[in-house]
Amino acid sequence: MSDSIQTSRRALLLGLGSAALSTRSRAETAPEIKVTKDPSCGCCDAWVEHLKTAGFAVSVTKLPVNPLKARLGVPKSLYSCHTGQVADYVIEGHVPASAIRRLLAERPRATGLAVPGMPAGSPGMEVEGMEPETYDVTLFGPTGQRTFARYRGGQAL
Repeated sequence: MSDSIQTSRRALLLGLGSAALSTRSRAETAPEIKVTKDPSCGCCDAWVEHLKTAGFAVSVTKLPVNPLKARLGVPKSLYSCHTGQVADYVIEGHVPASAIRRLLAERPRATGLAVPGMPAGSPGMEVEGMEPETYDVTLFGPTGQRTFARYRGGQAL
């Protein structure tokens, strides 16, 4: 066999091995997010796609979601259209994947993160021709609420 074919095979195998390691480490750092959404909500599907694009595994359950929010301790003032659960946290509304990754890295003592309402330009709420809003991602729990991050559209400020 020629040296160039041998080198090509070696490069291919190294590339495949590297891709497999990259996929494995991505899966290890991005646990599954379990999303509960109303069966008729389309923006929730767009948010799920945002999470998948960011490397999260996502499972979706279609049920009336307000009883779940109450059971998980989401304050009514923070309600949005869907609720996610990841690790030991609640993710309420159109929270950017980067904020979820930061939450999982920092592990603060809290119930979870929320983006109340449906701010224009937040992940899943992008509307062509509409200016994205600036909004807060709120960290909430038994000790209260505070701003965890601020975004304009999908960009952290």
